[in-house]
Amino acid sequence: MIELIYQDLCSGCGQCVEVCPTNVLRLDSAAKPQIIDQQACQTCFMCELYCASDALYVDPDCDQVRQPDPDVVRNAGLLGQYRRDSGWDEWATDPKYNNQHWRMDGIFALARSAAQTTKPVGAGLPAIAV
Repeated sequence: MIELIYQDLCSGCGQCVEVCPTNVLRLDSAAKPQIIDQQACQTCFMCELYCASDALYVDPDCDQVRQPDPDVVRNAGLLGQYRRDSGWDEWATDPKYNNQHWRMDGIFALARSAAQTTKPVGAGLPAIAV
């Protein structure tokens, strides 16, 4: 579950907000992300993957809020760890990492699109004769 946003590291690009399939984040007036619905987080790590400045920390526990100490996370080298371990972006050319997450982008794009085009209950279903 998304736990921390390091405002001092954030570039303000907004990629994390764009890729979140469940709208957990939004940009504040300074164009920095903030967590608005932590319980909606699916722990998909998309925000962390797309954060080139490693300003986000997603805890792998998807069931409960952990509230980790921000200094401990930063000092432990956990910022950007998922991106590195996944071979994402600048790590993709490093043979030490096996980048397979490129396949997830299309899946989450479809989920975002579907969530944004909701229909009323029963819309498009055939009528039932009584």
